[in-house]
Amino acid sequence: MTQEIYSPGLEGVIAGETAISTIAGGLQYRGYSIEDLARGATFEEVAFLVLHGELPKQAELNAFRQRIAAASKAPAEIIETLGKIPKGAPMMDVMRSGASLLAHWDPDVADNSHAANLRKAERLVAQLPIVMAARHRLASGQQPVAADTSLSLAGNILWMLSGKKPSPRSVKAMDVSLILYAEHEFNASTFTARVTCSTLSDLHSSITAAIGALKGPLHGGANEKVIDVLAEVGSPEKAESWVRAAMARKEKIMGFGHRVYKTGDPRAVYLKTLCGELAAETGNQAMEQMADTIERIVVTEKKIPPNLDWPSARLYYYLGLPVSLYTPLFVLSRVTGWSAHVIEQLDNNRIIRPRARYTGPGPRKFVPIEKR
Repeated sequence: MTQEIYSPGLEGVIAGETAISTIAGGLQYRGYSIEDLARGATFEEVAFLVLHGELPKQAELNAFRQRIAAASKAPAEIIETLGKIPKGAPMMDVMRSGASLLAHWDPDVADNSHAANLRKAERLVAQLPIVMAARHRLASGQQPVAADTSLSLAGNILWMLSGKKPSPRSVKAMDVSLILYAEHEFNASTFTARVTCSTLSDLHSSITAAIGALKGPLHGGANEKVIDVLAEVGSPEKAESWVRAAMARKEKIMGFGHRVYKTGDPRAVYLKTLCGELAAETGNQAMEQMADTIERIVVTEKKIPPNLDWPSARLYYYLGLPVSLYTPLFVLSRVTGWSAHVIEQLDNNRIIRPRARYTGPGPRKFVPIEKR
């Protein structure tokens, strides 16, 4: 009899195969290191790579940008609905609803073919930023700003949120953050998307389910908690005493540690430099000093390196973005990876249906209600 193996949280369990990304030897998207992509590519190039399998040639990139531009609008009914959602609704709930609503107006919603799913994925890359920006402005008592198709995806996000043309460094910072968040193997939200579509459900349902998984503070919501940490510290002078007191209380410091990166998250290493540059441009050197002190002590004394949430939260803060948008920004990037995994799953599908280890009572005899 084969012995059943149980791994809590499926840690270390190989649950499928993928050609999209790997974390072995550093994070790679389709064979390209994340450092090379962040240094030399745009988010549009990376989105094309993740979805289509290869880096685009110039003509392919131009055509991709044209398709994104053509899709950079949302039905008026969706914008109207976004304005009617209760003002206090969490933005991630709005993003989840927005992804679901977009399905009703997508001409390919019922078509699960490879080509149709690529078309739907590209439209979501263009439309989810509109959902986020429009809701943010409507909840703030402002009218939505239409997409400027002359801008990059990163530039357009900043433009639609503020109505102001962003600086080149701000656009670069947003672009790199989108690249770094685009894909990450079988994480919780990606696995959720694959489980959903493995039943032959549609791409929009899979993305909606993935957003629900990302909402949790142990996954996408962690970057919001990083700013809470830095706000609690307050100043560079208090950083060392704060972190030592937190460690003495054995408190978990958000932004540090990762299930699979035991020696350091390569995305965090790359983004740290960009954080420093943006902090200097925006006058946020004090926060960067706080972060450096906390990071140095945690890494030196606890041997726990930072993950991507640690620098990305600061980056968004330096860009002047409200904390409520931090995890939704993750959605705008990761929709590329989620969609690629849905397409890959459906191209060679088998329903994902694991077993459970039963821990309940043994066989019992049924007793009629009048004798209980």
